[in-house]
Amino acid sequence: MAQVTEFARPVLLDQITERERVMEISAGEAERRALAERFGLADLKRLEATVRLSRSGVFYRIEADWQADVVQTCVVTLEPIENRLSERLVERYAPTHQEATELDLDPEAEDPEEIEGGAIDVGEAVAQALSLALDPYPRKPGAKLKISGENEGEEGPFAALSKLKKGP
Repeated sequence: MAQVTEFARPVLLDQITERERVMEISAGEAERRALAERFGLADLKRLEATVRLSRSGVFYRIEADWQADVVQTCVVTLEPIENRLSERLVERYAPTHQEATELDLDPEAEDPEEIEGGAIDVGEAVAQALSLALDPYPRKPGAKLKISGENEGEEGPFAALSKLKKGP
């Protein structure tokens, strides 16, 4: 059974031919909210992509140029950080891994993704690419983590030990 995703844009395999198919996709408000929750974002203001699909034998290819405007939370100050992300995604798919391995003439090529349910979910592929592009520890420029005792001189956590060592 195929998993339902927040940004589902399934394309049936019989709709993908050797002639390149181009489609524009963008996440609606509810989809952006759900993706923001899934990826731990403060907000996802925009997610859109131009997707190109094609087929060669048993192999399917998607190429997507996607853009997103995200708001993450600074790990130091807890303030919002706005960021614009833009990348290119290229993925190969095949009906079964075994069939693809037997037919793949390029030993340098990455193993293709296995197709589930007779369709390729281009929206989920873009969402996964977004998740990989996110900074796992976003930090505002100039934000410094203050460590207890650092730059505190004699009032730091070791000040009491220093006084004991010196004696009364």
